[in-house]
Amino acid sequence: MVLSATLTQDPSKLAQLDLHYPLYLTTGHRRYQLPEQLKSFKVLCKSKLKPLYLLALLETLQGEKCIVFTSSVDSTHRLCTLLNFFDDLQIKIKEYSRLQRQSIRSKTLKAFRAGEIEVLISSDAMTRGMDVEGVKNVINYDMPPFIKTYIHRAGRTARAGQSGRCFTLLHKDEVKRFKRLLQKADNDSCPVYSVPSESVESFRSVYSRALERLKESVESEKRGKGKVNANIKHPAVTRKREKASLKEEESSTAE
Repeated sequence: MVLSATLTQDPSKLAQLDLHYPLYLTTGHRRYQLPEQLKSFKVLCKSKLKPLYLLALLETLQGEKCIVFTSSVDSTHRLCTLLNFFDDLQIKIKEYSRLQRQSIRSKTLKAFRAGEIEVLISSDAMTRGMDVEGVKNVINYDMPPFIKTYIHRAGRTARAGQSGRCFTLLHKDEVKRFKRLLQKADNDSCPVYSVPSESVESFRSVYSRALERLKESVESEKRGKGKVNANIKHPAVTRKREKASLKEEESSTAE
């Protein structure tokens, strides 16, 4: 007997099971089905402000395990690097990527399971089959291209009868496409989640400097022949520090 939450349609992979006159049974009445305990939300924002809205959302969800999904390995690495420059966020954020050695990935996953890491940033391929208890939130930083991708991502939460939430960051041109995508799972319930505007604005003042740090980090890694160097240290940016800096500049200008 073979039990699975999902089943590949690839004949070559099915043949590897070496089943003799198999009988296929399913407990679901739809091809695509989301967990009953899952609540889906959309977060509307401009594309260029997505990192700010993600920061504000993570601050709102602080203290809860969360997985953030991106569309590629490069996006995963850059986003994680960028978020870690915001020193006063006070959230432990780590990357889970094939760019890392297996030993690092294993250590990261162990720490995430133990609650030592609150936020894991990953692309789709790396989390297939991942089963981590207590994941309260999934965030689609990049909109999933297919309903099966959405179900795979959302399936990292709301497991074993537990409740969970899935947030998807969208700009206005993606809203209709996202609605059609969810309808394939007979899901029309995806209200807008309002991220506190004051929290978004509080990160805006330091955002440009964080982007500068990211550019420096990427260039440094390129000089290292593309290898990810976790030991590279860059000055963190904080909202308090930036406000003080702005006040100094204003005072200097006034004089």
